[in-house]
Amino acid sequence: MYKPIEIDREKLTIMGVQFPDRETLENIASSIGSCMFEGFEPSKKTVEIIRDYVTDKITLTQVIE
Repeated sequence: MYKPIEIDREKLTIMGVQFPDRETLENIASSIGSCMFEGFEPSKKTVEIIRDYVTDKITLTQVIE
């Protein structure tokens, strides 16, 4: 069942995870939302990992690990 997640567009956060800009936040929120309709249940940690990957703080290899 789909369960909404907390998105604060003024503070640029998803589930309390800070994003560098609104465009990145919106893109990731949209991607997470699409995945949630397929059964993905995000946690704060998975949101952090996605943010770090998209902003080039970690590599795909690190994501997989």
